[in-house]
Amino acid sequence: VVKILILQSDVIIIPSALDFVSQDEMLTPLGRLDKYAASENIFNRQMVARSLLDTLKEVSDDERDCIAVLERISRLADDSEPTVRAELMEQVPHIAMFCQENRPSIPYAFSKYLLPIVVRYLADQNNQVRKTSQAALLVLLEQELIERYDVETKVCPVLIDLTAPDSNDDVKTEAVAIMCKMASMVGKDITERLVLPRFCEMCCDCRMFHVRKVCAANFGDICSVVGQQATEEMLLPRFFQLCSDNVWGVRKACAECFMAVSCATSQEVRRTKLSTLFINLISDPSRWVRQAAFQSLGPFISTFANPSSSGQYFKEEDGKNPEGSDSEVEDELNRTEDLSSHVDNDHFATKLENALEDQNTVSNNSQRESDFQTESSFHCTLSSESCGEMADENERSSHCCTAGLREAGLNSQETSLSEQELYNSFHFWRTPLPEIDIDFELQQTSEIILDREFQELTMPVSPNIPMATRKELEEMIENLEPHIDDPDVKGIVKMLKHFYVFCDVVPQALLDQYLSMTDPSRAQTVDTEIAKHCAYSLPGVALTLGRQNWHCLKDTYETLASDMQWKVRRTLAFSIHELAVILGDQLTAGDLVPVFNGFLKDLDEVRIGVLKHLHDFLKLLHLDKRREYLYQLQEFLVTDNSRNWRFRAELAEQLILLLDLYSARDIYDYLRPIAFSLCADKVSSVRWISYKLVSEMVKKLYMASTSTFVVDLMNELVEKFCRCRKWSGRQTFVFICQTISEDDCLPMDQFAVHLLPHLLHLASDRVPNVRVLLAKTLKQTLLEKEYFLNSANSHQEAVEQTIMVLQMDDDSDVKYFASIHPASTKIADDAMSTASSTY
Repeated sequence: VVKILILQSDVIIIPSALDFVSQDEMLTPLGRLDKYAASENIFNRQMVARSLLDTLKEVSDDERDCIAVLERISRLADDSEPTVRAELMEQVPHIAMFCQENRPSIPYAFSKYLLPIVVRYLADQNNQVRKTSQAALLVLLEQELIERYDVETKVCPVLIDLTAPDSNDDVKTEAVAIMCKMASMVGKDITERLVLPRFCEMCCDCRMFHVRKVCAANFGDICSVVGQQATEEMLLPRFFQLCSDNVWGVRKACAECFMAVSCATSQEVRRTKLSTLFINLISDPSRWVRQAAFQSLGPFISTFANPSSSGQYFKEEDGKNPEGSDSEVEDELNRTEDLSSHVDNDHFATKLENALEDQNTVSNNSQRESDFQTESSFHCTLSSESCGEMADENERSSHCCTAGLREAGLNSQETSLSEQELYNSFHFWRTPLPEIDIDFELQQTSEIILDREFQELTMPVSPNIPMATRKELEEMIENLEPHIDDPDVKGIVKMLKHFYVFCDVVPQALLDQYLSMTDPSRAQTVDTEIAKHCAYSLPGVALTLGRQNWHCLKDTYETLASDMQWKVRRTLAFSIHELAVILGDQLTAGDLVPVFNGFLKDLDEVRIGVLKHLHDFLKLLHLDKRREYLYQLQEFLVTDNSRNWRFRAELAEQLILLLDLYSARDIYDYLRPIAFSLCADKVSSVRWISYKLVSEMVKKLYMASTSTFVVDLMNELVEKFCRCRKWSGRQTFVFICQTISEDDCLPMDQFAVHLLPHLLHLASDRVPNVRVLLAKTLKQTLLEKEYFLNSANSHQEAVEQTIMVLQMDDDSDVKYFASIHPASTKIADDAMSTASSTY
C-alpha cells in the first residue's frame, strides 16, 4: 500500500508502515534483533530488551543461535541509556528460567552470560538500574537458579567489595541490605563464612548511620540463619552496641527485631542479658524507640515459654520454630530439675525478700507504709532461728533484722538487735510507722496458715514445681481472701500471688512493664495504640506464664476488655477462643465468659470477632453453660448496619459448626428459626450458605434417636417455602432439596416420601425461574442417584414424567435444561446467577 501526496507539481510517495512490517518478516530473528539493537531510537532498543525472551524461544532448537542471542544480551548490557539497562534486567529472571528449563541445549548459559550482568549492575551509577538488579538477584536466589559455586565465587565477593570502607555510600547501604536478605537463601555455611564477618564490621560503621540502621533492621534474620553459637559469640556484642547507638532510628530497628534475636539465644542469655537490654529500650529517651519496644514486649516475653507449663519450646539452634521434639523438651525439663536441685532454701527466701523490697521501693509513700506493714506481719511468723539463718549475707540481714525488730515489739522485746544491725539505709530513711491495732483473730488465722505453709513456700521453685505445693498455695490464698478488706491481708495475698511468678517463667521487670501498658499515661507518653498492642500479644504472654499465673494478667485483661477504643476490644474478641484454650474450662467460665457476654452486646466490629470463633469458644464450655447461649443466638440477626450481609453469612457458617454441640431438640427449638430466617435473606450469598445449613440440620436430626424432629422440619420447609406466595421462597425450596440430595443428607427413600412430591408439584409454577431450577435439579442431581437409576419404582416414574412435561415447556430455558445435561453442574453457580440475587 502506497500513499501518494501531491504538492503543486511535485509528487511525493510516502511508504506505509506495512512496508516496514513486510521487511521485518523477511529478516531472521537474529537479524531483527541486530537491526533494532543498533537503532539510535531509545524506544527501539527498549523493545529489543523486552523481546529477548521471545527471540530466544524462536531459536531454542539451534544451540548456536541461542548462544548468539545470549552474546547480544551481553552487548546490550553496555547500553548507555539507563532505561534500556533497567528493561534488560527486568527480563533476566525470565530468561534465566528459560535457560534452566532448556539446560541440555544451552548449558551454563546463565552462569556465563547473565549472572555477570546482574552483579555488575549492583554497582551501576543509575539508581533504577541498581534497584532492578537487586530485585533480580533476590528472585534468582529464591528460585535457586544460581549455583552454590557461583554464589561463593561471583556474588558474595562483589557484595563484599561493595561494602568496603571506600565504597559509595548509597551502594554500600544497598549492598548490606542485599547481604542480609540473601542470608536465608544461601544458608548457614555461606552466611557464616562469607557474610557474617563483613556484617559485624558494618554494625560498627561509625561514618554512616544508614548502614548501622540496615544492619539493625535485619539483625534477627542473620541470627536465625547462623544459629545460637555464632549469635551469642559474634553477634550479641554488636547488638548491644546497636541498642545503645546515638541515632534513635538504629535503636528503634533493634527494638523491632528483638524477638527474632531472642529466639536465636539460649534461655540463660535471654534472661540474664537480653531482658536487661530490653528494659533499657523501653525507657529510651526517644518516644519512637519506646513505641517499638512496647510493641515488641509481648512477643519478646513469649520467647520465655517453658515446655513444662505451656507446651511451647523454642529450639536453641532454630529459633524460628516455636516447638521442639519430645527429647528436646525432656532435656529442658531435666536441666530445669538439675538447676532447681542446687538452689537452697535460704537463697530462695532471700530472692523473695529482695523482690518485696524492690516492690516497696517503687511504690508511693502511702503504699510503702502499707507494704511495710504487710512485710512485717509476714516476717513476724518466722522464728528467731530462721531469721538468723537467713541473715548470713548483707543484703538479707536488713530484712531479717526488720522481722526480728518487729517480732521483738510484738513479743515484749524477746529479741535484741545490735547497733550495727539497726543502723542501715533501710531503717534510716524509712518513715517511722504508727502503732496500729491488728484484729487478734485475723492475725492469729494468718499466722497459723503462714506458719504451716512457709516451710513449703521456701522450697526451691522450678517450672515443674509439685502440684501439691501449688494446691496449698491456692488454699492459703482462698482462706485469706474473705478478709481481703484488711490492708495487711491484702498485702499478704498480693505477695503470695506474685510468688507464683517466681517459677522464673518471665523476669519480673518485663512482666511489670507489660502490665503497665494499660496505664492511661502510657497512651500519652508512648503510643495512643499501646493498649491495642497489649491486647494483641496477651494470648502469647498468657501461654508463656501458664494458667497457674493467670492472676497476674486477669486485671490487665479486664481493663483491656472495657477499653474505650473499640479496636482494643475487637482484638480481644478475635483471640478470646485461643485464650480459653490456654486457661482451661474453670478459668474460662469464671473470667472469660463475662467478657465474652459483654462482647456479644458490643459494636458489630467487636461482635464479628466472637462470631467468627463462636464454635471454637462454646465447645470449651460445659453443656449447661453452653446452652445458655442458645437464647442469644437470635441477636446476631440484628446488626448496626442492615447492609452488613457478611455478618449474617458468618452466622450461617458458625451455625453449621454448632450443630455438633447441641441436642436434636435444641437444634429444632433454637437453631431452626434462625436458619429459616437466613434462607429468606435478601442477599444470595447468605441464602446459599443457609441452604447448606438447613441440609446439615436435616442430616443431624435424621441421625438423632427421635425422628419426629426431622419430619416436622421437612413439613415446615414445605409450608414455609414450597407454598410461599413469593416465587423466591419457592425457588429456595428447590435449592434446599437439591442441596439435601447432593450432600446425601437424607436417604433417597425418605426424600422421595417427604419432599419429592412437593418438589415435582413446582413443575406447574407460573414463574420460569422456579421451573428452570427444578429442571436442573431433576436432571443433574436426582437422576444421578442410584435410587432413581437402578430401581424401578413409582417415584422414578413420577420424576421422568415431570421431566417430559418440562421438555415441552413454553420457556426455552426450561426446555434446554430439561432436555440435555449441561456441562456445569454446580448448584452454587445457579445460586449466584439466578435472577433472585440482590448482590
